Amino acid sequence: MMIISISACMAGAVCGDHCSPISDTTIMASAGAQSNHINHVNTQLPYAMLVAAVSFVSYIIAAFVKNVAISLITAIVLMVGVLFIIKKVTSKENSKQGVAHIA
Repeated sequence: MMIISISACMAGAVCGDHCSPISDTTIMASAGAQSNHINHVNTQLPYAMLVAAVSFVSYIIAAFVKNVAISLITAIVLMVGVLFIIKKVTSKENSKQGVAHIA
C-alpha cells in the first residue's frame, strides 16, 4: 500500500506540473515550440486530465485490491480502452464532416 500511496503522490505532482501555466517545463516547451503559451497549456490539458482520470480510477481499484500488478494491468487496459473509445468517437465525427481518415 505504501508503494501505491507514493506513486499517487508522484502522479499528482507530475500532473500538476504538466497542467500549471507557471511551470518551468511548460514555459520552456511553449518557448521551444515558438507557440503562444496559453494555447500550449490549453492543448495539454485534455491529455493530462484524461491520464489523471484514468489514474484516479486505477488508484481506487488499487486501494481495494492492494496488489500492484493487478492495478497496473487494470490501468493499462483502462487507458487502452479509453483511447480506442476516443478513436471511435473522433472517426465518427470526422466521417460526418467529410474529413479524410489517416492511418
